[in-house]
Amino acid sequence: MNFAHVSVLLKEAVDALKPERGGIFVDCTAGGGGHSEEILKRLPRGSKLISLDQDERAVLRCRERLAVYGTASTVIKANFSAIGEVLDGLDIQEVDGVLWDLGVSSVQLDEAERGFSYMADAPLDMRMDRSGAVTAADIVNRYSEEELCRILREYGEEKFHRRIASEIVRARAESEIETTCQLAELVIGAIPAAARHKESQHPARRTFQALRIEVNGELRVIEPSLQAAVDRLRSGGRAAVITFHSLEDRIVKQIFQKMAAPCECPPDFPVCMCGKKPIVTRVTKKPILPSEREILENPRARSAKLRVAEKI
Repeated sequence: MNFAHVSVLLKEAVDALKPERGGIFVDCTAGGGGHSEEILKRLPRGSKLISLDQDERAVLRCRERLAVYGTASTVIKANFSAIGEVLDGLDIQEVDGVLWDLGVSSVQLDEAERGFSYMADAPLDMRMDRSGAVTAADIVNRYSEEELCRILREYGEEKFHRRIASEIVRARAESEIETTCQLAELVIGAIPAAARHKESQHPARRTFQALRIEVNGELRVIEPSLQAAVDRLRSGGRAAVITFHSLEDRIVKQIFQKMAAPCECPPDFPVCMCGKKPIVTRVTKKPILPSEREILENPRARSAKLRVAEKI
């Protein structure tokens, strides 16, 4: 099988986890298996990696790719929000490092029939887990205009959310919007020409991002997953998160800040009443960014950011 996926911030992310220490590690978003394989290469004998992915195809690819590592590798179909349940099922109480590579994988983008990309015509799907009930077509054709405005504004940070939502509602009144190209053309038509010409990227990029996030509930599962994972980390264990847009990065930054914060009492309290103690230290106060060389070799890396925290 040909593995086309190019892992972003590969060396930086795996370096941050320090798998050479040994122990049990979790790759919460196995994708094409690049990060998982690099972790396994560095693990000493007797250590173990659990790789998770909600995409059945990704799970099958990873099992094939990582089979050479034998019992050191376990690949499980699961959303990363279920990390606690997965570890319970494996009777694992503590782990030494956890990695998240958020967003859609290169493999999913390149599989046109999945409907993630505006660059090829395909059914509007966008489900990372193909057993999910809701597709992008369901959202585009069933959500109210106000709901469409909300997700385009909040998840796509789209300035022309009202114009795009209005155009979608107008078009679907004539016939359902079923394909990626239909939607992309509607978005292009809704955005003023002057604004389109200023764009360095495709005008539909933010709309497709917003729909993908809504279909897969991507932002809702970040905090519970990070919390569950940090709860399982041993002292000195590390959590490393790669994000690809400002919404994800802001959530991760705020979670790590909260976990690293001491007393939360109002500043005018003479003594601490909350008793809160920090549970992590932030290894990266500012995110690690891809090198210029990596961006040239893999343009999809251009917006990536890596944040790392260590359990106290």
